[in-house]
Amino acid sequence: CLLREVKEETGLTLTDYRFRGIITFVTDCYETEYMCLYTADSFEGELTECAEGNLEWVPKHKLSNLNLWQGDYIFLRLLEEREEFFSLKLVYEGDALVQVALNGKELPEEEW
Repeated sequence: CLLREVKEETGLTLTDYRFRGIITFVTDCYETEYMCLYTADSFEGELTECAEGNLEWVPKHKLSNLNLWQGDYIFLRLLEEREEFFSLKLVYEGDALVQVALNGKELPEEEW
C-alpha cells in the first residue's frame, strides 16, 4: 500500500523505506483512525502534481513552523529522537489534545 500510495500521489518510487510507527487518532467528533508511519531515505522518479493538495518539500528544520495538529508535532519529534518502532495514541476533544500514550503508557501533559 505504501509504494502504491506514494507513486499515485507523488509520481515517485521509494527505493529505501522503513516502517517507523503506528498512530491511533481518537476523537469525540469522528471515528477512530489509524496511520502507519514510514520514513524513506531514497526514491526514483520525478515529482508530479497531486490531486489531493499542494505537494512541496519542507526542510525538516521548518516543520515546527507549519500549522499542524498538536499531536503531529509529537510524532515528528519522536521520528527525530528515536530509531525504534513506536505506537502513539492521540486523544482529542474537538481540536484539543487531551491524552497521549506512547507504547501503551500514558504520558503526563508536560511531556507532550
